[in-house]
Amino acid sequence: MQTELGHELTRAVLTTTDVFLREGQRLFRPHGITAAQYNVLSALAAAGDGMSQRELGDLLVVDRSNVTGLVDRMEKAGWVRRSDDPADRRVYRLTLTPAGRRLWEKVCPAYGQIVAQVVSGLTAKQVRETVEVLRRLQAGAVAWREPGNPAAPEASRGVRGRKRPPLK
Repeated sequence: MQTELGHELTRAVLTTTDVFLREGQRLFRPHGITAAQYNVLSALAAAGDGMSQRELGDLLVVDRSNVTGLVDRMEKAGWVRRSDDPADRRVYRLTLTPAGRRLWEKVCPAYGQIVAQVVSGLTAKQVRETVEVLRRLQAGAVAWREPGNPAAPEASRGVRGRKRPPLK
């Protein structure tokens, strides 16, 4: 019974993810960005003094090589700026350019309206509970072990084997 419910829950999460991705493309495409680029713009808009590429990858749960390519394209488009980190010469700080901030400010209200519409049938308590359940599912997925696979990551480790920051 538990396995059957688990399959149903997993299918529902994956189906919902597919719908969000497809509808997100419809929202972001007219602005010339992807959902991943919007997530970078949002993360950098929230981080006043910017963040490192590694911090961005950890926040978005994206592989480091994917972050590099994403940031390369966004830098070329003039939305993101890389600068040397004064505290660590090995690190680049990422910040929004004025054009990147304008783009984010243009798209953010439309995205906010869609999010409000999506959750309009839920109470604040239901939203908080759903977020908590999804965090538990994410932790379970990170800890996913195939039977007999001793090399699978530990539950406390991140997607790429790094320690995960505490969930807020």
